[in-house]
Amino acid sequence: MNTSLLDADHRAAIMAAGGCTTGLPNLAYTSAEFFEWEKQHLFANTWTCIGSACEVPEPGSLKPVGFLGAPLLMVRDRHQQVKVFHNVCSHRGNELVWKACKVKGLISCPYHGWAYDLDGALRGTPNVGGTGKHEVEGLDKSRHGLHQARAAVWLGLVFVNLSGDAPAFDEFIQPLQQRIDKLAAPRQFEQLQAAGSDGYLAFDFQGNWKLCIENNLESYHLPWVHPGLNSVSSVEDHYHFYGESHFAGQGSSDYDHTRIHTRYFPMFQGWSGRVVEYPTLYPNVFLGFHCDHFWTRIIEPVAPDQTRDHLQIYYLGDAALSDDYEQERKVRMDTWAEVFYEDIGVVQGMQRGRQSPAFSGGVFTPLMDEPSHHFARWVASQL
Repeated sequence: MNTSLLDADHRAAIMAAGGCTTGLPNLAYTSAEFFEWEKQHLFANTWTCIGSACEVPEPGSLKPVGFLGAPLLMVRDRHQQVKVFHNVCSHRGNELVWKACKVKGLISCPYHGWAYDLDGALRGTPNVGGTGKHEVEGLDKSRHGLHQARAAVWLGLVFVNLSGDAPAFDEFIQPLQQRIDKLAAPRQFEQLQAAGSDGYLAFDFQGNWKLCIENNLESYHLPWVHPGLNSVSSVEDHYHFYGESHFAGQGSSDYDHTRIHTRYFPMFQGWSGRVVEYPTLYPNVFLGFHCDHFWTRIIEPVAPDQTRDHLQIYYLGDAALSDDYEQERKVRMDTWAEVFYEDIGVVQGMQRGRQSPAFSGGVFTPLMDEPSHHFARWVASQL
């Protein structure tokens, strides 16, 4: 975004959001131009989550992802590694894969049949030199493979850095990794497995993606919006925590699972009593750590006033995914779906409120809204 196109009042409002309790101005939630600026300066320049590794479960699995208008392709290669390529054929720029599928060996373009292996190398150029001639002088296949995006997989989530300018992913994630390592005995999170159809849900908000983030960073709204959850995890027992810059979150020191679940799944060893934690990794991932399950929510910005939320639940080990736990998985999904659906009304209400000339930024209270303000300051710092 060309910041010179913002008038002095808007520039002052955004900078104020970076240093005091004022929120971001309305245009940060309503402007198509601001939304375009965010693509480059909030998403492309850092590590942003585009999906879950479980969406490409086996070697040869392909999943196209439209990331803020850029066509990407998640691929599980023959070594079980997840890679991300730009989903564009090097011949005529056709989108290479149109829907999730599995291939045995090569990824073939539906336009002219140019084919790539799972490492992105161009292997086949049928009839390129005329009918029956599959080679042509001057075409160096090694220079026309798929362009690979900088990618990393962490806790089953797939991240990309499209600009290539972000620090190494291990460096980026280290502060949050150190925090979650304290929740349970080492290396147990590597045993997490994604639940299938009873563990995934996508739902839409008619609201800006930042309002989803701000809402989920704070627990202030629990008594009014989530009375059921508040009876299990009271706002009085919640606390806040912060990373160096790119994460914040809330937790509860007294989450009573027994009030809503009669049976536990296999539990993490060394879990601290009734503690739960909900970090938000900027720009677009919520994480939910509980003693016997884990969920992720990937926030996908669609338009200035449209957001899609992807929920995936994970359990520890094979037993939790067996038929023996089928009913419990359904109850767990229904419980969380009810909680997250309850947020839709207030997020959409805040979006409508951003159309009012009587509101521009509002107030972040110094205690109850501080994690949300931490995020707003991060947005402002990028500008």
